[in-house]
Amino acid sequence: MKQSEFETRHQQFWHEFEQKLALNQQSETHLGTDFPESYRLLCHHLSLARTRHYSPLLVERLEKLVINAQQIFYKRKTHFLSSFYVYFSGGFSRAVRKDWHWVAVSSVLFFGAFFGMLVSLQYYPDMVYTVISAEQIAEMENMYNPQSGDPLRNSDASSDFEMFGFYIFNNTGIGLRTFASGLFFGIGCVFTLLFNGVVIGGIAGHLTYIGYGSTFWPFVSGHSALELTAIVLSGAAGFKLGFSIISPGRKTRLRALRDSAKEAVYLMYGVATMFVLAAFIEAYWSSITELTPMIKYSVGVIFWLFVILYFVFAGRKNATR
Repeated sequence: MKQSEFETRHQQFWHEFEQKLALNQQSETHLGTDFPESYRLLCHHLSLARTRHYSPLLVERLEKLVINAQQIFYKRKTHFLSSFYVYFSGGFSRAVRKDWHWVAVSSVLFFGAFFGMLVSLQYYPDMVYTVISAEQIAEMENMYNPQSGDPLRNSDASSDFEMFGFYIFNNTGIGLRTFASGLFFGIGCVFTLLFNGVVIGGIAGHLTYIGYGSTFWPFVSGHSALELTAIVLSGAAGFKLGFSIISPGRKTRLRALRDSAKEAVYLMYGVATMFVLAAFIEAYWSSITELTPMIKYSVGVIFWLFVILYFVFAGRKNATR
């Protein structure tokens, strides 16, 4: 994009932002709940101006705006709550949509491996032993056995709270490994997503084949939307890191990695929250045996619809600024 077009498109926003800062400095007027998001957008404009080597005058103007806004931004008492609201009301979903191509790649790898293994085991059940140990399979069978005295209870946890902690540790571990593996030029993400897809699909396929699906599927239906989507997004963030090393553009590889890491970590804030919420649902809702499968399936569908609608529509109102 030429500088003239860039300035024409954003000139009104910069002018209004300058006026808000001037009024705040004079009388400490309230800048509005959208100030954190406007500040983040301004930082993005500055980054674009530097990367595209626009005129020093434009870069200097944006730098002054960012510095002035930063001084106000970090001294506001409501900074955390306001930033939290801005992030989850639109910032997170826009970050996901911005990297939709990496989300698509990650989805194909993970869900392709998951459903491929799930279906294959219905025809070749012994395949499960090629990816999961006999001990792990026995543990899963014991946990999801409909005839068990206390199904769905992890043998290492004696309370819902302990289960909550166990699920957080397990889920976030998967997400962080998937994300960090992207540093190996994205190849690590490919392996980690395929591995997790095959293992999770193997467990689901095996339990379905031996007739334990009536226990397994109602259990996972509630938290699956958040947990599986978070794994996919972890992979997308990892691919973002890896691609910045492979194709840094005009930047040095270190600078490209540093810039992409900021955006990837911004995405991972939401992913980590999804893992925690999934662990909470898994410990306190999914393990309830008194509820009928239909109720659990219904809640699971609602969660899937919510996740899809959130990432498709949330934050679109301010996305064109």
